[in-house]
Amino acid sequence: MKRSWLCLTLALLIPLGAIARSPDSRPGVDAPELARLGPFGVGFRTITLVQPRQVDLSAYDKAKGVAPLRDRVLPVDIWYPAKVSSGAKAMVYSGALPGEPPRGMIAFTVQGLAAPDAPAARMHGGFPLIIVSHGYSGTPAAMTWLTENLASKGYVVAAIHHNDPNISDGTQFAQPVLRRPLDIAFVVHTLQARAKAGDPVLADADPARTALIGYSMGGYGVLTVAGAGLSPQGFIGRAPPGGYFEPYMRGAAKAGDLGIEGLRAVVAIAPAGGGAGMNAWGAAGLADLRAPLLVIGGDHDRTVGYADGLKTVFDQAIHADRYLLVFQNGGHNLGMGGVPSQMQETLWDQDWFEDPVWRKARTSAIQQHMITAFLDLYVKGDQTRADYLRTDVAISNAGKWPAGGGYAYAAISPGGAGATWKGFARNHALGLELHHEPAAP
Repeated sequence: MKRSWLCLTLALLIPLGAIARSPDSRPGVDAPELARLGPFGVGFRTITLVQPRQVDLSAYDKAKGVAPLRDRVLPVDIWYPAKVSSGAKAMVYSGALPGEPPRGMIAFTVQGLAAPDAPAARMHGGFPLIIVSHGYSGTPAAMTWLTENLASKGYVVAAIHHNDPNISDGTQFAQPVLRRPLDIAFVVHTLQARAKAGDPVLADADPARTALIGYSMGGYGVLTVAGAGLSPQGFIGRAPPGGYFEPYMRGAAKAGDLGIEGLRAVVAIAPAGGGAGMNAWGAAGLADLRAPLLVIGGDHDRTVGYADGLKTVFDQAIHADRYLLVFQNGGHNLGMGGVPSQMQETLWDQDWFEDPVWRKARTSAIQQHMITAFLDLYVKGDQTRADYLRTDVAISNAGKWPAGGGYAYAAISPGGAGATWKGFARNHALGLELHHEPAAP
């Protein structure tokens, strides 16, 4: 009894802030096999890119029918494989998201594991380059669950601060629709050029092995830059004004400006643009995609739609070798990390991050596992990863645990015909779907 009172007293004396949550990039014990951190330490730095004289539709003058030209300033956060000393201080990331009107921006912090400006690790041939694009009004700070995790596995990961308008202001929708693919293309072209020139800031990034990852509006952006041709019919009633977008439509004069070289793979998490009021590409535009594609989403995504959104992208990208990972009963916010303490005061704030059904640590770990398998296979050429994406059990609940073998409680499945998906623990591959279609000729 005395010991219990002592423990309670000590607990009350410890400040709440002193008990830091583990970084979202470090998965829990129930995570599938490939979610675990890789062999590298993680370094972090931020650079700022400037694209001169860009159209600013947030200041569009309806009376004159024109928008001003302004320099487009884009901070880019970079995570890279690094040599991190044992005493290095880990990053605490800062971000902000729009609060429920009339509240303004709500600031938050996220505990990381990356060490700022740590010495870069080196590898013969360099590390693949991944560009990450966040959601509408989002911030890279909310996606460190993925960016840090991938950097630990031998990728240079660059996440763009798109500086979107407030998502609650419907009059500003045209700005991110226009800017998202243009921002991504500009950042990719710039970083690839710097990597080719030997810029040490890019820590041995290999521009010939580039991948794109986008969440929500970022998913729309990466699919467009990956080759999905924009359709004028897809923007009826929501097209950027002033004719500024027409030159980038499928077959138009500047459509080629959005393309990039060295693209090996694309990951679209709950991508906008496939439906729910904005079919950005149409079947013909999605058929232009050629790079291997992983689409991730929930079948109850009420923001971008499932049957008329996520699945449309998967079904119509017929010339891409493609996968669709579905979280049954899952919603839209799969691209966000766990809810920070500062975002737990109202349901609006919390719903930026948390799903009503799925535990966030679980969705993050499953995506870390699947995205790692996909990128390792298609970007690094690691053929051993194919079995993690190959299954004859599309609905995970139908998989059977392999008989015999003396498996321990926390053993992972070796996969195989009719079996629990490879890399998942017993009873921990539930509520998921994985569909695959090879590229059509």
